[in-house]
Amino acid sequence: MAAISYAENVFLNCPFDTQYLDLRNAIVFSIFDCGFVARSALEVDDSGEIRFDMIQRIISECKFGIHDISRTELDKTTGLPRFNMPLELGVFIGAKRYGNSQQKTKKSLVLDCDDYRYQSFVSDISGHDIRSHNNNPEDAISLVRNWLNASSGRRTIPGGREIVKRWQRFESDLPNMCATIPIDIDELTYNDYANFISEWLSEAQ
Repeated sequence: MAAISYAENVFLNCPFDTQYLDLRNAIVFSIFDCGFVARSALEVDDSGEIRFDMIQRIISECKFGIHDISRTELDKTTGLPRFNMPLELGVFIGAKRYGNSQQKTKKSLVLDCDDYRYQSFVSDISGHDIRSHNNNPEDAISLVRNWLNASSGRRTIPGGREIVKRWQRFESDLPNMCATIPIDIDELTYNDYANFISEWLSEAQ
């Protein structure tokens, strides 16, 4: 997914597993429907670029960041939690604190699955306004919409309920869109999904 401009790019820091897929897809759709571009580490497939360098580069290109820290379960194989999301949140906050004048304009939305749960495992961010999506894609859409509306100062962003309806229509149309390629839905990459969203929104105007 190509960068548009710093002020339109939204870094999405969230779990990549299939259990989280509906939430991720809803958030990605919401970002695009609000008139922004969803950026993710999943957009790059380049073995020649060190992954953490790539993540830092994408973060530097984004004014906005959505960070979901809800994935705290222990891995079934290793018995350990994954710390990628808190790490990337820290990089984003650090860029805002120590970066140049452009980086200091960064704005963050931190999501969790329950209110105040984060205080048990990452209490240092207690000063931030953490929002709970309750593992509900519709709640996540409304949270993203309301935050982007307030943070960007735009006055043309549709309401959360309208974006939910559009996402549901898009998901209903997606199988037919895939059939025109053809590609199975379970084969879709992050970029495939983002491109289908852009195409659908363009035709829905």
